[in-house]
Amino acid sequence: MSNRAVVWLKIIVHALCLLPALWLLDQYHNGSLAMQADPVNYITHFTGDWALWLLLADLAITPIRRLHTSLGWMVRFRRMVGLYVFLYATLHLLTYVLLFSGYDMPAAVAGLRAGHPAELWTQLKLIWPSMVDDVEKRRFIQVGLAAYVILLALTATSPKRVMRAMGGKNWQRLHRLIYVAGIAACIHYWWLVKAGVRTPWKVTAVLIVLLALRLGYSFRKRIGVEKRTVRAEPLQER
Repeated sequence: MSNRAVVWLKIIVHALCLLPALWLLDQYHNGSLAMQADPVNYITHFTGDWALWLLLADLAITPIRRLHTSLGWMVRFRRMVGLYVFLYATLHLLTYVLLFSGYDMPAAVAGLRAGHPAELWTQLKLIWPSMVDDVEKRRFIQVGLAAYVILLALTATSPKRVMRAMGGKNWQRLHRLIYVAGIAACIHYWWLVKAGVRTPWKVTAVLIVLLALRLGYSFRKRIGVEKRTVRAEPLQER
């Protein structure tokens, strides 16, 4: 695929990835969001679902491009999609911090307008003990936070200059943790829903398939390396 076509395709992917956030913002402005039975719960699930769906889409890029050499251009979209995964995961976390945990948004905004930006931190300090208590008591928050920390590390190290500074192998080892983030995110989903609810099974099934493909590729690659090593041994003995 030509560079020109890739540029246009990137614009389309940007638009598609931004569309859910823009749609949610429009729901807020036109009042539809307020009509939900539980708007905060709706936003929580909406942002979490999109973070997980985009994470699976990002993981699917590599096995798809391996189907044929002509699909190699797809690798250029992994970083972009990964950044949108982090965006929706951050919105998911902020929904908990700002809307669910008791953060006083009106007081924080009023302080900001009055020229006291420290009020943002003051309100956070007030709810910090209850959030820590939540993390200690609720395992779905623990595993969700673990997934977010991994995504944060991957996002922080995504620029090319950071990759060069880390070295290619170290960078690859770190970024393989995206599979761990995917597993943690699915566990977070299962532990979040009520007992008996099977909604997360679809994303879990997709993740299992992607993990199986990754393990299969690694196994085949290792077997190939071993065969080449065995073939080279007679030559080395001579």
